[in-house]
Amino acid sequence: MVTQGSDKSTSHRQGARQPSLFGPNLPSMIEVGGPEVPCDVVAIEKRRDGGTRFWCRTHRSDATAKGGTPASRCRAADVVPIRPDEILPLDLSKYLGGVALWGAVPAVYDTTRLPMDRGIYVHARPTPESEKETDLTYRAVRLAGRGLPNEGALVSETDAIYFMVSSVFGFPMCYVNCTHCGFPHLDKDWFSVHPHRRHLCAGCGKHFRDQVTGIGNPIMGIREACGFEEHKVATAAKTLNMKQSDYPGGIQVWGSNPAFLWTSSKHEEEGIHVHAFSDGQTEPALDDTFREVTIDGMQLDPVMVRVLMAQNVMPSLKGRVRPMDCPHCGQAGFDVGEAAYVPSPTHICSECGRQFLSPGRTRNMVANPLPAILLELAKSAPRQPQHHRLDLLPETL
Repeated sequence: MVTQGSDKSTSHRQGARQPSLFGPNLPSMIEVGGPEVPCDVVAIEKRRDGGTRFWCRTHRSDATAKGGTPASRCRAADVVPIRPDEILPLDLSKYLGGVALWGAVPAVYDTTRLPMDRGIYVHARPTPESEKETDLTYRAVRLAGRGLPNEGALVSETDAIYFMVSSVFGFPMCYVNCTHCGFPHLDKDWFSVHPHRRHLCAGCGKHFRDQVTGIGNPIMGIREACGFEEHKVATAAKTLNMKQSDYPGGIQVWGSNPAFLWTSSKHEEEGIHVHAFSDGQTEPALDDTFREVTIDGMQLDPVMVRVLMAQNVMPSLKGRVRPMDCPHCGQAGFDVGEAAYVPSPTHICSECGRQFLSPGRTRNMVANPLPAILLELAKSAPRQPQHHRLDLLPETL
């Protein structure tokens, strides 16, 4: 796949509009086979080197083995598909108090023994004065309401997770669909942070060119159909100074990320989100977002927490994010901008402005001080932190 440019200011699509998100006879994004279903591998198109690309119609995934031969199993053969009972039907018109949907990923720090959180985190209030009727995470949500079709519009967990990644790194997204089959296109991993025009369709397996350079996410079509407008995001007002010993059930820490759908009249809070549990409880005694968080005397930086949360999701950064200090002034290195998602052998110190090399044998790395801080926190934790892995498939050049 070829990328053309990386202009983060490309926020609006130009030129003729593509076919509707809700066009007839579009393939469903969840109608794929599971690990128990054999691959159905077919030749799909020629590669640039003259070889042949192969595609699995069962799992909708690349099935090209080394040397341009058909693979016996495609790269997604072991992925467990979303079941119908894992999809939340959500009628927006029934929740006048507001609906909020976020991409849910594992906490950057988790000393509980609760299962991994992933998918779409849902808040829904029937009236502005009522308590949240829904406050759970689902693998997919089928949205209904004004502007959406009678059968609803499906948002999958990968749509929501990569919306979070693109948002955290400051990239606008747009609705893209395949010019061959009309399938809504999602840019994942490396492509979720690199605007481009040439895409590989997950519906039919063919390459196609979009009208503009951008990052595709089906959520953007749903937002447009709903008449969604950007909501206000403000820094949380509260601060938190806590001790881990006060919450023997463990704590969980996330960086806030903007909701991909927000219908409340209130503004969304930005900061660090914390769950803290009393012993033996499954519901948190503390569940809030804070602009400043200090745990056992160690202050967490909201930007570092947010960035590490996104970095942990990306398969292309697996094993590439580590703490490193500037050898010239001793300042902890924190890569920002493109350096936060493109591993490099060199880094610029934010304190002294001098360049330094990645330490160790692996040179292409990304600097973030937070993993070292979390290791220190773990020393005073009631139990060792959990380390969850999403195991999303890599999507790189």
